[in-house]
This record gives sequence, structure tokens and C-alpha cells, in this order.
Amino acid sequence: MALDLLEFGIFFVILTLIVKPVGKYIAAVYTGKRTFLSPLISPVEKWIYRLTGIDANQEMNWKEYTLSMLLFNFIGFIALFLILIFQGSLPLNPEHFKGFSLSLAFNTAISFITNTNWQAYSGESMASYFTQMAGFAVQNFLSAATGMAILMALIRGISRKNTKAIGNFWSDITKGTLYILLPLSIIAAVFFVSQGVIQNFNSYKTIDFLQPIVTQSGTVTHQILPMGPVASQEAIKLLGTNGGGFFGANSAHPYENPNPLTNFIEAFLIILIPASLTYTFGKMVGDTRQGWAIYIVMLSILIIFLGVQYYSQIRGDPLITNMGVSGPYMEGMESRFGVGGTVLFSTVTTGVACGAVNASMDSLTPIGGMSSMLLILLSEVAFGGIGSGLYTMLAFVIIAVFIAGLMIGRTPEYMGKKIEVKEMWMAVITALTSGIVILIFTSIALVTKSGTSAILNPGAHGLSEILYAFASTANNNGSAFAGLSANTLFYNLTTGFAMLIGRYIPAIAILVMSGSLAEKKYTPPNAGTLPTHKPAFMVWLFAIVIIVGALTFFAALAMGPVVENLIMWGGI
Repeated sequence: MALDLLEFGIFFVILTLIVKPVGKYIAAVYTGKRTFLSPLISPVEKWIYRLTGIDANQEMNWKEYTLSMLLFNFIGFIALFLILIFQGSLPLNPEHFKGFSLSLAFNTAISFITNTNWQAYSGESMASYFTQMAGFAVQNFLSAATGMAILMALIRGISRKNTKAIGNFWSDITKGTLYILLPLSIIAAVFFVSQGVIQNFNSYKTIDFLQPIVTQSGTVTHQILPMGPVASQEAIKLLGTNGGGFFGANSAHPYENPNPLTNFIEAFLIILIPASLTYTFGKMVGDTRQGWAIYIVMLSILIIFLGVQYYSQIRGDPLITNMGVSGPYMEGMESRFGVGGTVLFSTVTTGVACGAVNASMDSLTPIGGMSSMLLILLSEVAFGGIGSGLYTMLAFVIIAVFIAGLMIGRTPEYMGKKIEVKEMWMAVITALTSGIVILIFTSIALVTKSGTSAILNPGAHGLSEILYAFASTANNNGSAFAGLSANTLFYNLTTGFAMLIGRYIPAIAILVMSGSLAEKKYTPPNAGTLPTHKPAFMVWLFAIVIIVGALTFFAALAMGPVVENLIMWGGI
């Protein structure tokens, strides 16, 4: 236990120390300042602009920015959809995998363009190397860059005054990919290769056993080992908070996550950019205290749920203990990582909206699973997806400022901008869209045969599996409880639409808010201005986030993981 707590402490201390330099670098990239990578990357950036005819200096209003974002993502969807259905006729397919079905291709293409990476398929048995690289990995970069671009538009809306310009989408997505995601991914991929993560184009290998193994289904004499360019996809899957694994077992597979060191680094890569963006925000709006305040709130939420999940797993399962098995609850976990490494990874990946997993989420104790589920249900704000987590938290900031203004009888203001009806509506849409989608689709699944027939674990746990599936997709996380046959027409369509709505309705609302804020004049702070960087507001913001999540999902959680926990401990 002491070693686990030491690991947690080292992790968060290093994270806090690195937030400023990385966040400062990201701010320099998006403000057009020269960085140490500029001599190498700037010529490539300019070449891309010339090739595509983009005028990077031509800024857009919110409507132009939104249309560009939607068009870019639609093209990405079409390209990936076609790759998936025609996979069998494309190169780099040594195992001769056939194309995806139309419903699965629809679901998977949406999954990757929305930065969700929900996987209703197993990569090593269905996806070719070409699909993994030209399809999935490319969208891992572009969907992550899209999230950061939307955040940059909102930051400009907050920091600028009396203008309609919020930046150039094409420039933002190019900078995010070339200067941030690509260099970090190269470094991470080289590190992973050094630790044993595979990177090749070999055909799958058949390995004969030294002696046959007799099972209930027959005698097994060999095993097929999948190959592929894993390290390159592993890096961007983590850095871009994507989460889609090369293999079905994701980061529990030794070819993706070989040892405790890679486990620690993978968890760190997931949270690195989302956490650093808080400092980027403070730097770009001219008040780094604002960024640190949001960072503290996000970190506090994450650490609290980390503690809840760790205690639940260490406490164990009385049903297992009664069988004479002592110690922490390890079923479904990798012994190489232990409880500490597993809980750290699962908490970070659900708090950060990554979706990569190093254990079976379905095997967590009821409260441990509920902890991860709640991190998703809180609209992914601790720290949330790359870009999307921070802009969702800023929507909660707007709500908190507005409510506080009503309570003290003053016009709500944030960063010198008056918060009025339009901004409030956009903030509410951003904060509540995913919750509404989750409850509607979960209800439909529970009252239809198509929804309930896919449940492999009936009762309270089955409810949790469905709730988690729609929570994960609507909040663009991508992890799954498992125990649910998700590759059906019903779930491919419903989770696909959940991903679309959960990604683009809040994104559009944020861009509308960006345009509205950019047009406002700046109001200097006065004695009546609510200070949004002080501890009192941090506590208030924390409370708003928790209250919204509790009020929205209390009933569903009570019927799912809470009931399951009571059953486990003999309460009912």
C-alpha cells in the first residue's frame, strides 16, 4: 500500500511540475510565437498552406470556424468509413481481413473522428495494418487537434474584445498536429519500442507449444501471436486522449503495455496535454492564476475519485474473502501492475476521457466501477479530453459565475466579459447535452429487446453496463465495462448517434459562445467583481460540477452500482 501511495504522489508531483513548461509551449504555438521546433517544422507548415491554398492569416468568425470544423470532420468520417468497408481490397492486410459491416463501419468511423475510440470490434482479429495506420492513427491525430482548435477559439473569445474573429481553424489544426502531437508521439513511440512494444509489418506468427495443452474443448498445440505497427499508434492513442487499442485487450496486452514503467508513462501521457492546457489558458488570457485555479479543481476531483476507487479495490470482495482468498481484489487486473498501477490508470483514463484500459473495467468492485463511471458522468472535466475537457469546464465556470452573480445581486462577469443570456444558454447546452443523451438512450435500451438481449450479466450489473456504455460514448471516452454485446445493429447505431451528439452539439455551443464573447467589450474589474481565481470560487466551482452530476444520475447509480454493492456486502 505504501508503494502505491508513493507512486500516486510521484505521479501528481511530476504532473504539476511539468504543466507550466508544456502549457507555455502550447500557448506559444497557438499565438504564433517562435519555438525551438520552429526551424524544423515551420517550412513544413508553410508548405502545407501553399499546397492547400490556405491563408493562415485570414481569421474567421464563429460561423466560418464552425462550418470549417464540421466539414473537416465530415470528410474524415467519409474517408475512414470507406477504408473500413473496403478494407479487404486495400494493401497491408497480411491476414486478409474482410471489410467491416455497414453498421460497424458507421459506428467505428464516428468513434474515431469524435475522439471517442469506442471499439465494438477486436483490432487484432478485424483491422488490417492499413486500417490501423491510415484510418485509425490518422484520425487519432486529427480528432485531438480538432478538440484543441475549438478550445483555442474559446480562449480567443474570452481574451479578445470588440471583434468577430476567433482564429483560423485550418491554421489551428495544422499547428496542433505539427508542433504538439507529432513531436510528442515520435518521442513516446521510440520509448515504447525500447521497452518492448512491437512495431513491424510482419504476418501473424504461429508458435508451437513445447507440449500440448488439454482443455475442455480439445487439445491445443500452438498459439497465434498477432504482429503489427503497435508503438506508433500507442503513442498517439494516449497523447491525443483517444484510447483505441491496437489489440482488443488494449493496454492490458503486453505488446501495448509491457511493464510497470510503461504503465506509469502511459497514464502520464494520457493526462499530460489536458492538464497543461489549463496553464495555456491562463497564459493566453493574460492571468495564469485563472489557469491554476481550474487545474486545482480538476486535480482535486481526480484525486478524490482515485482515493475512492483505490480504497474499494484494496478493501476487496467479501464473497471472495469468504472462499478463503485474502488480500486486495485482483480479479480482472494485471498482476504486473498491481492494484495501485491499475487504479491509477483506470482513474486517469476515465477522468481524462481517453478510454484506454489496462484491466477489465467490468471486474472492478461496484464502488470502484462507479468511481470511474462518475468521472465520465461529470461531463469529463477532470481533466477531460484534449481540448474538450477544458472547454467543458469553462462552461461550468460560466454557470458558476452566473449563479453566483444572481446570489449576490450583481451582473455576472468572467475575465472582464459580462455573462448574459446567450452565454448562459450555450454553457448549459455544453454541460447538460451528454447527460440528456445518456439517460434517453439508456432508457431506450432498457425497455427494448434489442437493448436488453445484449446484456450478459443480468440484474444491477447489467444496468451498470448499459449506463456505462452510453456514458462513455456520449462523453467521448471510449472505455467499456464489457459484458455487453455491443456489435449489434441497435448498439452500433445508438452509440454512434450518442458519440455524434455528445461531441458536436457542445462543440458548436462553445463556438457560438466564443463568437459572442469576442464581440463584447472589456469591463475592468471593480469592487463588485467576483474573483474567479481564489479558493472560495474553486470550492464553488467544485460544488457546481458535483451537484450537476449528482442530480442528473443519482437515480440511475442507485439502481446500478449502489444496489450491487449492497448485495455484495449483504445489505439486501
